[in-house]
Amino acid sequence: MATAIQSTKLDFENIKISLRKYLAAKDEYKDFNFEAAGINNILDVLAYNTHFNALTANFALNEAFLNTAQLRSSVIAHATTLGYETRSRTAAEANITMSLNLNGVAGRPNVISIPAGFSFTSKVGEQTFTFLTTELHSATDDGLGVYNFLNSEGTTSIKIKEGTKFTKTFFVGEAGERVLYVIPDNTMDTATASVKVYADPASTNFVSYSRLSEAVSVTSTSRYFQITEAPNGFYELNFGDGISFGKSPEPGNKIEVEYLSVQGADANGASTFKPSDEILVNGVNYPLLINTVANSLNGSDVQSIESIRQNAPIAYAAQQRLVTAEDYKAVILKNYTSVLDATAWGGEDNAIPDYGKVYVSLVFQEGTLDSAKQVIKDSIVTNVTNNLSIISIDTKFADPVTTFLELGATFNFDPSLSGVTEQTAASNVMSLITQFFTDNLNKFGGVFRRSNLLSEIDNLSPAILNSRVEVKMQQRFEPTLNVPTSYDITFPTRLAAPSSTVPMVTTDTFIFNNRICQIKNRLNSNVLQIINSSAAVEVDNIGSWDETTGVVSLVGFTPTGITSGQSFLKLTVTPSNQATIKPLRNYILSLDTDPSFAAANIDRQLLSSSLGVGVSSQVTSSSSSGSSSSSSSSSGSSSGY
Repeated sequence: MATAIQSTKLDFENIKISLRKYLAAKDEYKDFNFEAAGINNILDVLAYNTHFNALTANFALNEAFLNTAQLRSSVIAHATTLGYETRSRTAAEANITMSLNLNGVAGRPNVISIPAGFSFTSKVGEQTFTFLTTELHSATDDGLGVYNFLNSEGTTSIKIKEGTKFTKTFFVGEAGERVLYVIPDNTMDTATASVKVYADPASTNFVSYSRLSEAVSVTSTSRYFQITEAPNGFYELNFGDGISFGKSPEPGNKIEVEYLSVQGADANGASTFKPSDEILVNGVNYPLLINTVANSLNGSDVQSIESIRQNAPIAYAAQQRLVTAEDYKAVILKNYTSVLDATAWGGEDNAIPDYGKVYVSLVFQEGTLDSAKQVIKDSIVTNVTNNLSIISIDTKFADPVTTFLELGATFNFDPSLSGVTEQTAASNVMSLITQFFTDNLNKFGGVFRRSNLLSEIDNLSPAILNSRVEVKMQQRFEPTLNVPTSYDITFPTRLAAPSSTVPMVTTDTFIFNNRICQIKNRLNSNVLQIINSSAAVEVDNIGSWDETTGVVSLVGFTPTGITSGQSFLKLTVTPSNQATIKPLRNYILSLDTDPSFAAANIDRQLLSSSLGVGVSSQVTSSSSSGSSSSSSSSSGSSSGY
């Protein structure tokens, strides 16, 4: 994530002190009083001038590069030079079925049609949204007066989109430099835009222009348009000049742009849809029967600055073809807004090599139905991999696997250096840990580096003198109750070797032989046992673990219940390297806040001065541990951890 320039780094006082020292070193100013009003004011002006010039230079230099730009307009400008099209707001979509029952109605027609733009209303919370059909839908009398409306593919699942339809009209002026037509609406879903060009304002005949991103080949007579975000948040409609991407409208033409103005993510989750428009048969309005197939989803806000910053270089490298794993990620994230994150890897890199395949794993928006996920996966195969891959490679999908981390953070805390209690300090540290995972992990490719977390904890407050974090990994699996079953649970890294003092592998509790039990490994062994609450062994060997492959195997495991009330058991292990946990392929690291904790050890620093030698000494006593130790520094370096 790019770091914003802070004016405090270009400190006014330090600049002024430097100027004062410079002048004081000159013979003509050797005994000058720099606190006098006149010269002091001059130094203020010089320092302010230097401060603002340095700040402006830093801002300007930052905005010149994609990785450091802070202004949205600058980031979009850099992304545009890479040929990356930033995403506008997108409309939430729902799938419904529509039918009409005219049984017993005399003179009913054989076919009834519903036009594109037929409207429905739905509520999410207290907010009401309008949804529209996107194409013409027709239904045929089944002989009993029942009409089931079909989509263009002949199925009953009908897509409706949230939004309000708007039309913006432009008139082409004198020929000259290329003209940009501004659409003053920052709620526009550019994917819904259609462009029609009429010969003159009175003409009813038009020529449709296509989106440039859909172009296969471009000639001087091709008719394509492009819509990009303007610096003020509105959108600019752009045409070719006969060279860049096809033919431009001619002077005197009328341009009509139709699009949906949408509410984005706010409209996700709508489940009940009520027709706003009427269906008249022989002048009578008959009720349309609506059944919801899939609640609304895929609505999103404008693409964030960080998303543009990360995806534009990847998309540029992909160049609309699929060669590397990053190419698959770039194309999928660009075209499927309901996919929050994606990763891909070659079959040769799979846990079990599978040559001639590419594996893709997707993270969907929360609430996406399995049927909707399958539609997107099918679309990726049909519209992306089959068209853009340069060789014949089959696509396989693998679900994301979440590995939870359990963190135990302890830190030395001097309350005299802070205005908060140790309980509040511990709460602040736990909040920082949670935010650390939100900012850096919970996504594909996220690597946990303990030193980075420790640095943030130590910098949270001067009262935090040093810190320590113990790390464990956790996988969850759903055991089959009352049936002996074997399981292989795979972790993304190597596991620690057995210890003579503490177990390296444990589970939470479950019911076995009518007792509350848990799995632990035998000390100094990788053999797993079932231990009851009285510490007696119920089963001496229920499985084992492989330190190198990270696989924990259970054999003939037969629990009869899970005490947590959940459908899954938590299996916790100690990684061989707690400092760095780097998952591969489709593993995602997340934080389990239930077993994780932050605890403060009170560490008051007593300062005394020896006047005889002028040397200061520090003594640190830890009241919480009952021991004392000497410390030469209160910086709390965490390098020892």
